[in-house]
Amino acid sequence: MTHTAERERTPNDVLTSLRKSMNLSQDEFAQGLRGAGEELGEPNDASKRLVQRWESGETRTCRPLYARALKRFTGRAPESLGFAIPMTRVHADGAGGHDMEAGEAGTTDAVASPEQGTQGEYAGIWLSQYEFYSSSRDETFDCKHHVVIVQHGNRLTAQSLPGASTNPDSPLSLDLTVDRNIITGTWTEQTAVDGYYRGARYHGAVQLLIEPTGRRMAGKWVGFGKDFDVNSGPWELRLLDRSTERASIERYSASPE
Repeated sequence: MTHTAERERTPNDVLTSLRKSMNLSQDEFAQGLRGAGEELGEPNDASKRLVQRWESGETRTCRPLYARALKRFTGRAPESLGFAIPMTRVHADGAGGHDMEAGEAGTTDAVASPEQGTQGEYAGIWLSQYEFYSSSRDETFDCKHHVVIVQHGNRLTAQSLPGASTNPDSPLSLDLTVDRNIITGTWTEQTAVDGYYRGARYHGAVQLLIEPTGRRMAGKWVGFGKDFDVNSGPWELRLLDRSTERASIERYSASPE
């Protein structure tokens, strides 16, 4: 009989897509975390098994020791990597103890898995392309990224590959939900610190229609501008490769033509 906790387990596709975008195996990702811990002067015991537990959703929180290593290694805070806010065990004397990870105690923050409908298969490497108008430069720009998509049921998580964008050092991520031929979700992009937008972080919503072939998604994005206005523009994704293996990621870890 399947336990309730197992039925409610939701894989951390954000972390998986990021690891894949870094072109690392689970063991190599763990090695990177151990190296980050050494650099911080906080050695840790990150292992392939720990990464597996994180990605499978068996463990949905991470201890501060690992949170700092994750931030050092990936440049992103744990809450932006699909982790829940850590819980802290409190001793009888009121002093805080070690952080609890899911499964250590009866946590109730599990999220139900998405319904397994008759959704298509969209995992792979895609070319993302959107346009935006810059009022300060009075010009329309075309931005492209190679992104890796990880799918779990009707949930899609996309992460741009390093160095694979027409805007250098502008990582892009998308969190999407599929409903038949409609995809709805959110996007986030971190601009380059030394670029025109000086490291500004932009985010918004996106809605796309899937072509019958399942190889192209096209629609519109919306987002807020600096003057409290709502901007919009076209966005499309085209399938490049169904594989997310190392060779494919290495092939597309370059700026789109």
